[in-house]
Amino acid sequence: MTILDHIITDKKREVQLKKQLIPVSQLESSVLFGERTHSLSKNLRNNPIGIIAEHKRRSPSKQVISHAFSVEEVVTGYQNAGASGISVLTDGKYFGGSLDDLLLAKASVNIPLLRKEFIIDDYQILEAKAYGADVILLIAACLTRNEIKHLSEFAQSLGLEVLLEVHNREELEKSIMPSLDMVGVNNRSLKTFQVSLDTSKVLASYIPDEFVKVSESGISSIGAIVELQQFGYQGFLIGEHFMKTDNPGASASKFINVLIS
Repeated sequence: MTILDHIITDKKREVQLKKQLIPVSQLESSVLFGERTHSLSKNLRNNPIGIIAEHKRRSPSKQVISHAFSVEEVVTGYQNAGASGISVLTDGKYFGGSLDDLLLAKASVNIPLLRKEFIIDDYQILEAKAYGADVILLIAACLTRNEIKHLSEFAQSLGLEVLLEVHNREELEKSIMPSLDMVGVNNRSLKTFQVSLDTSKVLASYIPDEFVKVSESGISSIGAIVELQQFGYQGFLIGEHFMKTDNPGASASKFINVLIS
């Protein structure tokens, strides 16, 4: 079993337990549930920078990344730096995140928020809406085509945008459908955890232009972004590069200022 297999097994159990504690009606009655969402895809299309900065405490591949700063400090720093959107990890067991992190981010900034999670059930999409997300992530590696279709259509019916994540051409070809807004290419192999920007470069030409192209993982230099822009990428998800520094917000600000200069 891969690490993804273990995560999905745990996630299915977690979702079933949550359903017993918090009914759908409670999520739907949330103050945030009826609020209009912000469009990440429009931000990425209209912003030459396109940085999606990530709040992430740890990961299976890197263990502890950062616990030094509050959610509010990190996300406010990212917004002030000029990020187009913010990704918030909400998985607890493997990434040290929570839905409360998303809620605190929502209270702190007014740019689009992506709920970074292993979504396998409608219930998690309702949670995302109730806790202030503007965008959800769907990971092609752990979903069938029918599941992607159902979950993406359900998300869009709630006013949420959808970022689909793929790792290879097979995942991409099974997943392309009108109910997506953005297609993200994860440069990190789920099997080896090795990172290669070539993954984004190879898959770029297979992603239809109607979707915003996003490159994820392993982006740590200005040169990498400039190179990927030549392949049509407009979004760049960066987490560890900022989070592992002494001040994620200041690190993002310095990075973006160099990028636009």
